[in-house]
Parts: sequence; C-alpha cells; structure tokens
Amino acid sequence: MTQFLNVLAQAAAPAGGGGSLLANPIFMFAAMGAIMYFLVIRPQSKKAKETQRMLSELKKGDDVITSGGIIGKISGMKDNELTLQLQEGVRVRVVRSHVTGLYTGSTPAAKSDAKSEAKAS
Repeated sequence: MTQFLNVLAQAAAPAGGGGSLLANPIFMFAAMGAIMYFLVIRPQSKKAKETQRMLSELKKGDDVITSGGIIGKISGMKDNELTLQLQEGVRVRVVRSHVTGLYTGSTPAAKSDAKSEAKAS
C-alpha cells in the first residue's frame, strides 16, 4: 500500500522542479485580462462617460463642433436634436450624438479682423 502511495506522489510532483506561478496558464490569462482592462477598456469607458456628461450639459449659446467638422452656435434644443446657427439666418439641425465637443478656438477670419482693427488704431 505504501509503495502505491509513493508512486502516486512521484507522478503528481511537477517534472520541472518547483512550478513557477508565472508559468501557470491561468495566471497568464488573468494578467493579460488586467493589462487589457487598464490599457484599453478603462480609458474608453472614462472617455465615454466624459462625452455623455458634456452632451448632457450643452445649453443654448454654446459654440460646438460636430463630427463632420461643422462649427456652430446652439440656437435650439430638442430631446435628441440640436439646431446650430452657422451664420445669421443659416441654421442646421443635427443629432446630439454627433457633437464631438465645445469649440473654444476662434475662426481665422475673426483673427484677421482683430489684427486689421489693431493696425487701424
């Protein structure tokens, strides 16, 4: 009986000496999952939450830019739709989800007007 237990103990012992935790396939999958979470999934979810917060805080008078590159001022709002004023008398309806962000820069024409006014003074 003891000889049978000795054979079982030798068969169950790892062949490569002391088995390393890093060589364990379950640990490798867990480590890859953690790396994917911190490098891919978490930043994407943070960006999505930030975008949703920005879209919910939009109000009339905000200058926004759309995914198509259109820059306009919000003149009207409905549930899922915004009306952007591009120029005086020119309005465009866009879906709220196509707004990529608030527009903070000034147009090149406005910069050149400011420079010409400064030179005239």
